[in-house]
Amino acid sequence: METWASLFERATAVAVDAADVTAALAERRDREVEASDSDDSADAPAASERPEPSPARVVADADVLAADLLVGGPAREALDGPRAHSWVTLVASDALLDDAEAVVATLADSTLAADWRERIEAWRESVAQPRGDHPALASAYRGGAMHVLSLDDRLTAAGTAAGLNDRFPVSVREPQAFAALFDAERLYPEVGGGEYPGPDRDPRE
Repeated sequence: METWASLFERATAVAVDAADVTAALAERRDREVEASDSDDSADAPAASERPEPSPARVVADADVLAADLLVGGPAREALDGPRAHSWVTLVASDALLDDAEAVVATLADSTLAADWRERIEAWRESVAQPRGDHPALASAYRGGAMHVLSLDDRLTAAGTAAGLNDRFPVSVREPQAFAALFDAERLYPEVGGGEYPGPDRDPRE
């Protein structure tokens, strides 16, 4: 399995920006909505106990995951904090990773997308979601994540956040805002207890 450093190095050959990523994801999800509207079957995941909401459980939407690999910048900075701390959990449904992998394959190539998928599978904690639900929001709700990172301004809008908090405790932020607020030393006593030991893994491995 390749390291993050190796994947990032390979991705430098891909000349795209965050706008390209968001456009590719929007196009894919529009197609998925059309397909689901014409399909009467319903895929409902088996009921499972939801974890208690935790500020150390994070969801990165497919646009942020793809931008982390292909663009770098704020998306990579935002995910480096969780990558460097084993007690911070990245939560993602299969549908969310399917979207990110498809975006990488579209903007780069299928080989890089497959290798990225293998690496992200080793990091994320899987959750099930009903078909048709928004992958990032469903992952947060079912996975007890209190943070969602997204490049979609429809999700990061204040009105959206207020509506979501009526259902479950979650904040939706752009990567740059999350990176500015993420403070592992301050967060650790809430989830681990005791004195903050510092980063415990290499975010490029």
